[in-house]
Amino acid sequence: MEPGPSPSDRARPVGRGPKVRAAVLAATLAELTGGGYAALTVDNVAHRAGVHKTTVYRRWKDRESLVVDALGEHIAADIPAPDTHAVETDLRELARSLVRTMTGETGQAVIATMLSDAVRVPEIADLRRRLFDDRLRRSRPVIARAVERGELPAGTDPDELLKTLAAPIYFRLLITAETVDETTADDAARVALAAARAGALNRPREKP
Repeated sequence: MEPGPSPSDRARPVGRGPKVRAAVLAATLAELTGGGYAALTVDNVAHRAGVHKTTVYRRWKDRESLVVDALGEHIAADIPAPDTHAVETDLRELARSLVRTMTGETGQAVIATMLSDAVRVPEIADLRRRLFDDRLRRSRPVIARAVERGELPAGTDPDELLKTLAAPIYFRLLITAETVDETTADDAARVALAAARAGALNRPREKP
C-alpha cells in the first residue's frame, strides 16, 4: 500500500471557489507524480490540498473525474497559438510547448496516465482523444496563416503537418526514452517545415 502524503506535503488551508479548485488539481497532479494513478486516492489528494474530502466530492463525483480534470487543465494550459508572423518560429514554439508539457516529473506522470491507464479507464481514454483533437484545432490557424503569407504551399494539410511536428517528440518520449529538450523541438520543427515546403504534406488531390 502506497503511503499517503507526509505532513510536510500538506498545504495550508485554502479558501473557497477557484482557490480550492486550483489547490485540489495541483494536489492531484502531485499525487500522480508521486505514486501514479493506481495509488491515487481522494483522501490523499484532499490531505495534500488542505481540504476535507467532502469538499472534493462536492466538485468531483469520483477519482476518475478528478484525474481527468487535472490532466485536462495541465495540458490545455500550455497549448499556444503563436503568431510571430514567421512559420519557422511559430512551429518552433508549438514544438517547444509540447516538450514543456510532456517533460519533467509532472509531464512524465501525465504521459504514463494518459497512455497506460487509458487502457483501463475509459474516461482517461476519452480525455486523451479530446485533448489531441483540441491541440490540433487550436494549432490549425498557425498553418492557415502561413499558407496565406505564402510560406507554405496552398495545399498543405494542417493536421498532417502538426502530426509530423509532434511525431519525433512522442517517439523519443515513448519508444526510445531519449532526452527530449528544446533542441529536439527545434529539430522537429525544422523537419516538419522542410517536408511541408517540399509538398510532402499536401492534401490528396481530389479525383476528377
